[in-house]
Amino acid sequence: MPSKHMQALHPQTQAAHGGGATDPLTGGVVPALQLSSTYARDERYALIDPHTQYSRDDNPTYAHAEKLLAVLEGGQEALLFSSGMAGITALFRTLDGGAHIAAPSKMYFGTVLWLKHFAAQRGMGLSLFDPAQSGALKKALNKQTKLVWVETPANPSWDVTDIAEAAACAHAVGARLAVDSTAATPVLTRPLELGADIVFHSATKYLNGHSDLTAGALVTQRKDDLWERVRFQRHHGGAVLGAFEAWLLLRGMRTLFVRVKHSSQSALQLARHFESHPRLERVLYPGLKSHGGHAVAKRQMQGGFGGMLSIQVKGGAAAALKVAKRLQVFIRATSLGGVESLVEHRKTVEGPDSPTPDNLLRLSIGLEAVEDLIADLDQALRRS
Repeated sequence: MPSKHMQALHPQTQAAHGGGATDPLTGGVVPALQLSSTYARDERYALIDPHTQYSRDDNPTYAHAEKLLAVLEGGQEALLFSSGMAGITALFRTLDGGAHIAAPSKMYFGTVLWLKHFAAQRGMGLSLFDPAQSGALKKALNKQTKLVWVETPANPSWDVTDIAEAAACAHAVGARLAVDSTAATPVLTRPLELGADIVFHSATKYLNGHSDLTAGALVTQRKDDLWERVRFQRHHGGAVLGAFEAWLLLRGMRTLFVRVKHSSQSALQLARHFESHPRLERVLYPGLKSHGGHAVAKRQMQGGFGGMLSIQVKGGAAAALKVAKRLQVFIRATSLGGVESLVEHRKTVEGPDSPTPDNLLRLSIGLEAVEDLIADLDQALRRS
């Protein structure tokens, strides 16, 4: 348990120390890894540690990671899941049949696909609104709306939603607001402070930051009935994170601030360098004044605009794929938020029903020297 002194420190300091991770038994500065799936009881059959019974819910390693994440987001509690989608589905499965959901039409495509299937299966209403259109969210709500989901910045257009405004709209109809803050991370945006009820992370991405685990996380502003239903879903659904993966996640969060800040600085340099490139139709990045969400991003993102941007190549899908083929430093791969820079042709990954433009390449900016990334993209565009 972090000391009172540790709790008073800046989140960046708490992250660097792993939330007070020194092992009290050995003095090790790296958090201990507890792999046990079950825990012994004494001769009176009382638990030796009342907080540990069985690792579906109780494990010191992922409890430690959850406490640190709750601190970073300024929430009361966090829960880890075996994947991002496991966290998303656990939250939505707390809703009763007949409830109405509002969510953006432009966000992670896997979430959109699952929500359509889930709403149809449960007989729920689902309104998909354009996050780039002013007033679209408010028009999507009604008296049956129970949960509003927003993703900001939204993958892969990086549209920005005003979280405070979304919270006011949701609360006005008695709904909760959940924010997918995967791309922003708690380094740049703390949605709970802006009025959100729940924050979601695909912890696979920036929170971990090393492309070596799959995980999801939910953080709540308050421990209420909704949160208890989420806990019930995780317990009985069994979608918990393994202890070793939780240990890796805790390791990743210790460098979160330096990684996100470096990637954000590099992404802004790349976006500015290529904004007027003759081979590109558009550069999509909320740090550019030309981006439709720049003003809101400047207000609610502190210290940077994130490490994600997209480019639209003139000449359609064939031209975009040719650019991806010629990149030598960027790795052609799915996912984002790791130390290595990635390029992805989203249309290929999402399939023919995807609304993503077929000339769009999504770039996840890692920790390489930005000069090498600029040179790599320059040569790929020049030779394509």
